[in-house]
Amino acid sequence: MSNTYGDWFKEQRLAAGLTQQELADAAVMTRSHISHIEAGRRTPSREDARRLDKALNTGNVLSSFLPGEDGTIADYFEAARQLEQQATMIREFALSHVPGILQTERYARAVLGGVFPPRSDKERDRHVVTRLERSKILADPATPVVWALLDQSVLLRPVGGPDVMAEQIMHIVRLVDDERVRVHVMPLSLGAYHLMQGMLTLMWFEDQPPVAYSEGLSIGKVHDSPAVVQRLQSVYDLALGDALPLKESLALMRATAKDYGHDD
Repeated sequence: MSNTYGDWFKEQRLAAGLTQQELADAAVMTRSHISHIEAGRRTPSREDARRLDKALNTGNVLSSFLPGEDGTIADYFEAARQLEQQATMIREFALSHVPGILQTERYARAVLGGVFPPRSDKERDRHVVTRLERSKILADPATPVVWALLDQSVLLRPVGGPDVMAEQIMHIVRLVDDERVRVHVMPLSLGAYHLMQGMLTLMWFEDQPPVAYSEGLSIGKVHDSPAVVQRLQSVYDLALGDALPLKESLALMRATAKDYGHDD
């Protein structure tokens, strides 16, 4: 991110006569998180920015001018996007479509094209670019650690058509083969299970407590209550225990891609 934000933030802290630790205590954050924001290595979540505004008496400046907000992220997802970029571990559950950070360009275009009201081609292009920007967190060979739990219906729903689906599934297979992500499939034969209520993302961080993000139809929520996060982690772990093992999940993905016309 541009460090204009971090530099201004540091100026306000110094003008208030606060050390990083004193500001961290006032804003209920860690000192290292303050340091990362000032150095331009992290962007605060919107809730973090609100607390910093309050602690520094800066009105709503820090929360209103967060870097990277260009209108291509739904308001309810913005806080989760900021956290996603900071996480050291991410565990995804997807019920209806491939998680954003694992999407190919053509798959993302098909998903983003299926909204109402319809978007113009130019607007959809902007949203696709933003979606693909999120996937750049996988460019680092080790961090964040990413696990994905996919309902089998994600693989069977032909978003964008057979060719797009074959490409998308093999993209995930290659990420698994490269040991960049770990993927498990929830087979349709399992029947009902607790995570079927919507999508879920669990995130862990180097210097702050874990959070969860749940999403339904045009609504999403970041959960930071320790009790709620722990419960959602437990539900995820329970579902993971019922999923296919990694090798079987890979075999199923390869077979599904072949059914869509992929030829090794």
